[in-house]
Amino acid sequence: MIKKIINTLSSLCLIAAFQLNAAWLEVTGSAVMLESEKTARTNALEDAVYQAMGYAGADLASFPNLKPFLASVRDEYQFSGNEVRHVMVTETRKKSGKYYLTARIDVYPSANTCHKIQYKKGVLLGSFDIVSPQHAAMGGVYQLGNDFSFMLKRQIERKSQSFVVSGITRVPVNAGQPAAMMMLAEDNDAQYIINGQITDLTSTLDQKLLQSDKINRQFAATLKIMDGKTGEVLMQNNYREVAEWPFSRVSQVDTQSARFWQSSYGQAVQRVSRNMMLDLESALSCRTSLPEVVNVYGNKVQINIGRIHGVKRGDQLKLWHSAGFIDQQGIPRNRMVQTDITLTVDRVYEKSTELSVEQADLASSIQPGDLLTKQLPR
Repeated sequence: MIKKIINTLSSLCLIAAFQLNAAWLEVTGSAVMLESEKTARTNALEDAVYQAMGYAGADLASFPNLKPFLASVRDEYQFSGNEVRHVMVTETRKKSGKYYLTARIDVYPSANTCHKIQYKKGVLLGSFDIVSPQHAAMGGVYQLGNDFSFMLKRQIERKSQSFVVSGITRVPVNAGQPAAMMMLAEDNDAQYIINGQITDLTSTLDQKLLQSDKINRQFAATLKIMDGKTGEVLMQNNYREVAEWPFSRVSQVDTQSARFWQSSYGQAVQRVSRNMMLDLESALSCRTSLPEVVNVYGNKVQINIGRIHGVKRGDQLKLWHSAGFIDQQGIPRNRMVQTDITLTVDRVYEKSTELSVEQADLASSIQPGDLLTKQLPR
């Protein structure tokens, strides 16, 4: 037990105190060895840097920009224009099919990153369907799409700096029906809709002469992000991992069990969900959070975000009239007209907030559907 505690503490050890918001951290990252030692080293180094950034409160949206540089095999990495300034690899080791890398990392968190000056934005998740169900026959993992959706939900809830999950919808998400998607987002208080597909679960058999045969299995998925205010597709990405399938070819595998998620294959699937979350941060964290007016009564206004989004009593927001319209081609166009109306947060609830209108004579012009933006302190 003592050894386990020591190992846990050593995986993320703060070496020096914070000085001028800077942190010098020593972190151990790990990765399963499969394709090559170089790939395992890159994955372990990425894991170490990711842990350090999360612990120090650095902007995770910048992490994807570092990944191409971490793929080169070096003892030291230096960066400019990023909150991670210096990475020095101090130790590498291999044990029980895993690669471990320890690095000293200098992190300088900024006080002005997007996630620190804006409210969190709501996202609605669609279910990830398996494109070819026959790919799921081995292990009987036909529910992996649903379980992956819940894994992505947990990844965003626990690690995302800029987003909260409004829910998981069973309604089919169709980018070809923007008006329907806008209604779906509005019903779920979501600024964005995320969905995707699992496109490859095929496996290959690596036959050994003197050892047990090894099964390597693919996990490939697509990700699509839509703007809930306009129905527009904002981002599309593809992801692929390959890992050892440690289960028997004829056994039925429970994809909700800890045994599955702690396996080398389950960890590869988790890495895909983490990369999706990081790409979401990178692409959309600096987009303005747009809370919406849902009710007006006298000099008071109710909006659809609250404590979980980061709203605090005393915050000031600026009102924008929503003036969306349908163009001649039938495409919804979003248009916002700035007003001189300022509102102050009075009461904060879990998912909603009550505000007072500073200019009481203008309160009658506020309508449900109007949008707000957070005012930055001067």
